[in-house]
Amino acid sequence: MAEDEKILLLKLHRCVKGLSDEAIGDIAGQMELVRYEAGEIIHHAKDTLTSVFVIVQGRLKVSALDLHGNEFLQRFLVRGDQFGGLGAALGEPIPVNVYASEPSTVLKLDYQVAIELTKRHAQFRSNFSRLIAAGVQQAFFNVKRREKPLVVAFLHQSPATVDLTRRVIERLVELGENVCVMTDRPSFSRVDGVRHWRLVEKDRSPGDDEFRGQIQSWAKADRIVIDVDAHGTAIETVRVLEYCEHAFWCIRVDDREGAAERLKSIDVGRSGWHEKISIVWLLDGDQAVIPLAPGLKEVAKEDLKISFAEPGANQGRALVNGFQRLIQRLRGIRIGLALGGGAARGMAHLGVLKVLEQSGIVVDMIAGTSAGAMTGTLIAAGLECDHCTGGFAADLRPSWLFRRMPHGDQWYLLYKYRRGLFDPMLRKYLSDWHLEQLPIPMLSVSVDLVSGEAVVRDRGDAVHAILESINLPVLSLPICRDGRVLVDGGLIDNVPADVLVSRGCNFVIAVSVTARMEHRFGNNHPGMATNEMKTPSTLQTILRSYLVQSMNMNSIGVQPADVVIEPDVTAFELTEFTRAEELAAIGAQATLEAIPRIKTLLKQFDSKLFG
Repeated sequence: MAEDEKILLLKLHRCVKGLSDEAIGDIAGQMELVRYEAGEIIHHAKDTLTSVFVIVQGRLKVSALDLHGNEFLQRFLVRGDQFGGLGAALGEPIPVNVYASEPSTVLKLDYQVAIELTKRHAQFRSNFSRLIAAGVQQAFFNVKRREKPLVVAFLHQSPATVDLTRRVIERLVELGENVCVMTDRPSFSRVDGVRHWRLVEKDRSPGDDEFRGQIQSWAKADRIVIDVDAHGTAIETVRVLEYCEHAFWCIRVDDREGAAERLKSIDVGRSGWHEKISIVWLLDGDQAVIPLAPGLKEVAKEDLKISFAEPGANQGRALVNGFQRLIQRLRGIRIGLALGGGAARGMAHLGVLKVLEQSGIVVDMIAGTSAGAMTGTLIAAGLECDHCTGGFAADLRPSWLFRRMPHGDQWYLLYKYRRGLFDPMLRKYLSDWHLEQLPIPMLSVSVDLVSGEAVVRDRGDAVHAILESINLPVLSLPICRDGRVLVDGGLIDNVPADVLVSRGCNFVIAVSVTARMEHRFGNNHPGMATNEMKTPSTLQTILRSYLVQSMNMNSIGVQPADVVIEPDVTAFELTEFTRAEELAAIGAQATLEAIPRIKTLLKQFDSKLFG
C-alpha cells in the first residue's frame, strides 16, 4: 500500500511530467515517504544536505540566515516544488532553515540515487533541471513566482454562496482547463465536460484512502475543485484542508461569526492552515464594504470581496471585479498597482485608475505613498474615479480669502494641515471604514521617525492611514500613534512597487508623477542672471524640496515594477488641486498609451486569461 501511495503522490508532481508509469514506479521505489507536522524542522542550517525533497502536499518555509544567524529572507515551497537539488550538490552546509508551515508530506530521495535516476530517465533529468533553475531564478534573480494551485476547496458557510463554485468552474472551463469536481451536495448541477465525484453516497462518506486515491487518480487534470458544506464533521473538514492547496471559505455578511467559530474549532492557526485560507465575502448590491470581523482575521490570511450586483451611484466596479480577482488568484497572477506621491500632481492617478478599469485590467492590490495613498484608498473603497476627481477639486479649492492672497493656494494647504481639516474631508468619502473592510486590498506607506523605517498599513482606520502617509514635515506636525512618530512616506519609498512584490504580487504597474521635473523654480531658470533671480518663499522651498526628494527616491521602490507609467504633469504646481480634472486627463492619456504594452505582458503571463 505504501508503494502505491508513493506512486500516486509522485504522479501529482511536476518532476515526473511526461514519464511512463514504469519510470514513475522506478523513481518512487527509491523514495521515502515522510510526513511532517506544522512547525517541524526538515533541514537545519548547520547540517549538510544529502537528500532531495520533493513536496507533494502542504507548504514548507525556507528561511535564509545571515552571518549572525538572523533570518533575512523567507519564501515558501508548495506542492510541485523541490528542495535540496542544488544544495545537496554542494556537499556542505547551506545557511537556510526549512520547516513545515502546515502539515506536509514529502518524498525524500538520496542525492546520489537521484543522480543515477536522472541518468536512467532523460525526461526526469530534464524536469528536475527545470525545477532547480526555477528555484534559482526565484531566489536570486527576482523572478516572480506563479502559484497555480491544483487542488482548491470551496467551503460554504450557508447555501446562499453555493452558486459561486459553479461560476468558477464554468469560467475555468472557458479558459480551457480540464476540471474535476468533488462535492457533497446532491443538488450540484453538472457542468459539461467536467468529471464529478460524490463525497457522500448513500449517507456514507469516503475514508481517507478513498478520498486520497480519487484525488491522485485525477493527477493529469488542470484543476481539482472540492465543493463542500463548511458544517461537515471536523474529520471531513480537516481532510479537505489537508489535501487542498488553497481553501476559499465562502460567507455572506450574516455568516461571519459562525465562520470564525467554525475555523477556530478546527484549530487552523495551530495547524498552519490559516496561510492557505481566504475568506470570500459575497455582498449584496447595497453593501459597499464588509463589516469588521477581527475573528476571521485571526484564522484566515486574506479575503476577497465579490458582488454580482451592478454598482450604485458614485460606485466603481471594485466589487463587481471581485470575481475576476478570484479567477486571477486561481490562475496564479496577482496584479499590483503602486501609486507614488506628488501632492496635487497625484490627482493624475485617478485618470490612471479609470483607464485601467475601462481596459478590463483588474488590480488585485494597491499600494500608495502620500497622494498615491489618498487617491488609491478612495478607489480601493469602491468609489468611482470621476466622482473622486470632482470631489477633490471642490474640497481642496481655496476659500475666498486665500484666493486673494499671494500664493494663496500654498497658504491654504498649510491651513488645511494645521487645522486638521483633511480628516473630516476624507471621512465624507470613507466614514469610519478600516482598510481591511475595503473591496480592494490597500496598503499605505508612511515613515516612522523613531525607527527611521517605512511603515506599511494594511489594516486600521483608513483615514488615519491616509493622514499618516500625506503628513508632510514642516507643513504639518508629526502624527504620534502606537509608539511611532509618523510622516509622509515619500521620505523613504515614494513609489512602493517593492511593497507589492513583498506581499505576493507578481505583476506590478507603477505610476510616478514625480519622474519628471520642470527646470524652473520661483521664476528662476538655468542661465538666469544672479541680479534677476527671485528668492522663493519658505513654503515654495519646502514644496520644491519635497518634489526634488521624491524624484530622487523614485528609483528605490519602483525597481521591481513590470510597467512604469509617468504622466507629464510638470506644468502643474504641487498645490493646484483645483485642476484635478486636467491632471486626471493627463494620467488617463499616459495610461492609454501604456495599455498595449501592459496587455502584451499580461498575455505572455497567461495567454488564455488575457488573450
